[in-house]
Amino acid sequence: MTPLSVILIIAGWFAMTAMVAALSARSRGDFFTAGRRAPWWVVAIAMVGAPMSGVTFVSVPGMVGTASMSYMQMVLGFFTGYLIIAFVLTPVFFRKNIVSIYQYLEERFGASTHRTGAWFFFISKILGASVRLFLLCATLQLMVYAPLGLPFGLNVAVCIAIILVYTIRGGMKSVLWTDVLKTLFMVASIVLCIVYIAAGLGLDWRGTIDAVRGSEMSEVFFFDEPASPYYFWKQFLSGVLLVIAMTGLDQDLMQRTLTSRNARDSRKNMIVGGLMQVPVIFLFLCLGVLLYLFAASRGIAESGDSLFPAVATGGYLPTAVGVLFVLGLVSCAFSAGGSALVALTTSFVADLAPSEAGPSDGSRRKWVHAALALVMGLCVYAFHLIDTKSAIDVVYRLASYTYGPILGLFAFGLACKKQVHDKWVPLVAILSPLVSLLLQWGASKAGYSFGYELILVNALLTILGLCVLIKEK
Repeated sequence: MTPLSVILIIAGWFAMTAMVAALSARSRGDFFTAGRRAPWWVVAIAMVGAPMSGVTFVSVPGMVGTASMSYMQMVLGFFTGYLIIAFVLTPVFFRKNIVSIYQYLEERFGASTHRTGAWFFFISKILGASVRLFLLCATLQLMVYAPLGLPFGLNVAVCIAIILVYTIRGGMKSVLWTDVLKTLFMVASIVLCIVYIAAGLGLDWRGTIDAVRGSEMSEVFFFDEPASPYYFWKQFLSGVLLVIAMTGLDQDLMQRTLTSRNARDSRKNMIVGGLMQVPVIFLFLCLGVLLYLFAASRGIAESGDSLFPAVATGGYLPTAVGVLFVLGLVSCAFSAGGSALVALTTSFVADLAPSEAGPSDGSRRKWVHAALALVMGLCVYAFHLIDTKSAIDVVYRLASYTYGPILGLFAFGLACKKQVHDKWVPLVAILSPLVSLLLQWGASKAGYSFGYELILVNALLTILGLCVLIKEK
């Protein structure tokens, strides 16, 4: 594809999202919760695509080459986690009528715990969103900026500017409707890419199913080696805990469901959205198998995160495949970046640095929003200096350390009624990831490889630390 064609696709997508943002800004509903009037089915569709970013779009198909379809084991855990969120967490958040979910921690423990949970989310979301945007920028650098002789810094600046423009006024309502568009574009792109790649391999629909099923990369369940990071129960449990932490205890994702009219609607959108994610991710993995088969048939050496871009835009298939790839990647990446920026703004003005006027202080909120966009851009550029084979692995490994303490704080707060010495909670939350890092190093020396279940270790260490801080009567 030519750089001009990619620019035109991005411009078309931006025009649609800008129109959505303009309509959202004029309609009723506040920046943070969209007035709590969103229909449950709209939120459900948005929740299908909301956790998926450009990382999902590129990394999930690419990981099939090394991990087969073992990711489906985590996906089954994801759905179980959604059920726990729907029946345990959402009723609590709606009953408290809060803007930021971390406000619960102040009511339960105190101000120090509130800020601790918010800071861990803040750091994790900045890093995670930056990794996701970095993948988009890296792809655009390859397809647009490098051929035109333009620097990576300009690439980052343009991407951040696009996100800032369509979120600064419309807020959560813009994000919600952009997520609906994103979900529709993403599913259509994946299905049509599968059709075109199968045709390129000379396969009809029956032959496509047989080719995927007959590949060594189609293995889903791994029960043989408990020490392996792909062992079923490690992956399943990691999926449960990661969804609870990265969705149920993440302001970014939960801010969508807080736009629902009530807890009942929120429960419905969470369950339906989580269920619909299962076949969508399975399609990503099937696409990955077909991509590797196609690459082998054409002598393409690329793998991992670079495989899908290489096949889609390398001239091996009709131009429509490249268009679909760019459209799917752009809709995923920009939408995820925009929602992260809105959530970070919400957490900052409601949790970390609240003003006397409250979160409704529009002028201050816009300045915070712009400043955080700048910080995110700097983080994206920093990741440009770090080479990684799989961005999705980086995202989940970061989450294992940063979301573990948040998971521990909420689990202790919901399961135990004891009060703790609030001022020492930040120390516990900081020590838990450090101890986990030492445990991971020691386990590797003993021949055991920690996977994403490290989030459970972090959470348990946090809970243990809170038990030590329990106040005596």
